[in-house]
This record gives sequence, C-alpha cells and structure tokens, in this order.
Amino acid sequence: MEDRQLENKRQALRQLQELGVLMRSGHYDYGNGYHGRAYLNPHQLFLHPSTIWRIAQDLLACLPGALLERTEVVAGPATGGALLAHTMAGLLDGRRALSHPPCSFAPFTHADEGLVLREFYARHLAGKRVLLADDVRNTGKTFQRCAELVQQAGGTVLATVEICDRLEAVASLDVPNYTLAEYEAPENHPAAACPMCRAGEPITTF
Repeated sequence: MEDRQLENKRQALRQLQELGVLMRSGHYDYGNGYHGRAYLNPHQLFLHPSTIWRIAQDLLACLPGALLERTEVVAGPATGGALLAHTMAGLLDGRRALSHPPCSFAPFTHADEGLVLREFYARHLAGKRVLLADDVRNTGKTFQRCAELVQQAGGTVLATVEICDRLEAVASLDVPNYTLAEYEAPENHPAAACPMCRAGEPITTF
C-alpha cells in the first residue's frame, strides 16, 4: 500500500511539471516572509478549469473517508488555495447523498496585516469542522495563520491538504496533513536574508 502511494505521488509530480504548474527555477516571493526557487503557479491552474477539477478529484481520493464525512467546510487562502478549496467543496458534495447538509466554502484573503477572514465567512465557521486546502505547502506558516483564523471564528481544523508539499515546513499544526505530490525543493530563505535578493536577481513575476 505504501509503495503504491509513493508511486502515485511520483506520477502526480510528473504531471504537475508537464502541465507547467510546478515551476522549479526562478526567484519567488511566497508572500509569507520567505523567498525560494520553486513555485506552484496558480495561474496555470486557472487557465484550464479541467486541470483544477482533476487535481481536486485526485486530492479527495487521497483523503480518508472518515475525514471527508466529517468535513463541513473547505477553506483556503487566496488565490490558488481558495480556488482549490472551492472546487473540493463542490466535488465533495457530489459524493454525498442529497439528504446530507451541503459543504460550505470559505476564502482567506490578503490585507495589509496579512491573511484575514471576512466577517461574513467567519460567522459561517462558528461550530464547524474545517478542512484547510492550499496549492502548496512551503513553510507551513500560511496554514498556521489560516488555522488561527478558523479558531478565532469558533471553528475546528480537522486536517490540511495541498497539491504539493515541499517537505521543508518550519511550522506545523497538530492535525494530519495530506498531499498529492512531494517535491524537496531548494531551501527557503527569509526575505531579509535572501541570497537571490542580495545578488540583485529580480523577483519572478507573471
């Protein structure tokens, strides 16, 4: 079983590279205080809607049935994580009986103070069991911030899930983490000590 899971992750990694979703050379600002060489391009996920649908279906297939049954809300940070979470929430309902309460969605959005949760969505998270989804786990700090916002709203985080795990998280939650693919990318650097910035290499933009 473990060998099959590893092969599935290798195959998923190849597919992400072929689709141009996983980019492995550049100077990327992750928006969380760190820079690095690898980036999961959310714009490539948007380009063909079928791409994110297929990836979301594969991610749901990785998750335990008991976790899916307990999930009431799928939430993710803008932009790629929110798109993934929205798609997963819809597909999750497609697996359930019509009598099952519908799964909700909540996006975390960017503001001057960092990620925030709008009051409208915060009200809907109170007392709910939440699955956090993102396109990539770099440092783990984005998931950490999202979990804080869920808890402040009165919700409970069940697990985290991402398309690609860079295997270099510096922050983790006390819940299971699931991933479609694993890629041990080059080291992340704090923005203030980024060697690419010191060398004058511009930030890669799209």
